[in-house]
Amino acid sequence: MKKYTLIILVIIAAGLFAWVKPSHSDIPKKSPTTAFNKHAYSLDNAESIWVIVNKQRPLQPKDYAPDDLVQVGNGQLLRSQAANALNKMLSAAHMAGYTLTPESGYRSFVTQQTAYDSEVTGYGQAYADNESARPGYSEHQTGWAIDLGSDGCNVQDCFANTTAGKWAIAHAYEYGFILRYPVDKTAITGYRNEAWHFRYVGKDLSQEMHRVHVTTLEEFFDLAPAPNY
Repeated sequence: MKKYTLIILVIIAAGLFAWVKPSHSDIPKKSPTTAFNKHAYSLDNAESIWVIVNKQRPLQPKDYAPDDLVQVGNGQLLRSQAANALNKMLSAAHMAGYTLTPESGYRSFVTQQTAYDSEVTGYGQAYADNESARPGYSEHQTGWAIDLGSDGCNVQDCFANTTAGKWAIAHAYEYGFILRYPVDKTAITGYRNEAWHFRYVGKDLSQEMHRVHVTTLEEFFDLAPAPNY
């Protein structure tokens, strides 16, 4: 009798265990990390927030001009989305005790031609090509780029050593901007370090580049370096 009672108890216990044990379908699954979509925006369309312009990638057409430019202060213009982001960034800098001034935003094809020719006349073409983009190859012509100044360091190397400049370099990614021409990346970007030149790409991209510690658009999007025309 005891033998049969024991068998019955074992059967009952097994049934209870099967009832309470969660099936694989009941176990909560961790959501996989969503991979960053590098194809969300065009890298070639002049209108795109991610358009990449360098010495190997001219704007199409070369005389492209955006149609949504707005004032950002100091007589400078940016495309509206970049302008809104810059205003937030400048306000945040002000709240932190720093003053940043827009020094050079959108430049038309003609304006860029004048700036480039001036560099060539003054210093020679080799020097000019390291300092200034040829017309049709300039980020400023996209309306997505802004040069910033502070404490009398306007479009100069000393900007990197100002307290406001250090703040901008450290926090720009939070507002959708990247430092476009960082130190030691001339062989990639084609330009020497410009601590004052910031490019708006949107928060998704700026924060992803910051997260993975990639500093140039060329490297992030696996594009060929563009040291020369």
